[in-house]
Amino acid sequence: MPDYSGACHCGAVRFMVSVDPVETTTCDCTLCVKKNARMIQVPEAQLTILAGEDRLATYQWNTRVARHHFCKTCGIYTFHRKRSAPDRYGVNVYCLEGFDPESVPHRRADGATMGVV
Repeated sequence: MPDYSGACHCGAVRFMVSVDPVETTTCDCTLCVKKNARMIQVPEAQLTILAGEDRLATYQWNTRVARHHFCKTCGIYTFHRKRSAPDRYGVNVYCLEGFDPESVPHRRADGATMGVV
């Protein structure tokens, strides 16, 4: 299983994922549309924060299950704990070194119709 190093724009937040992605996704919920990220799904145990955990800001809304993490310094969205699968992270592929988003299929996820509580 390949390892990918990841970081925000300024490098304050650095992380590693061990995953062999089968697809990338985009989501059409109100938050994901605005952040315009392309993500891979990573099991919780396969994401390791290497540096800058104290530099992460967390945004929660609606059911407060999903936790969206951003660098406090540069504002880049790095990853989020998923609402639909709380034991997994959605990781912003544009933060990963050496990962080609075009190397795997892409799927558009329907987040807009997920219920608002």
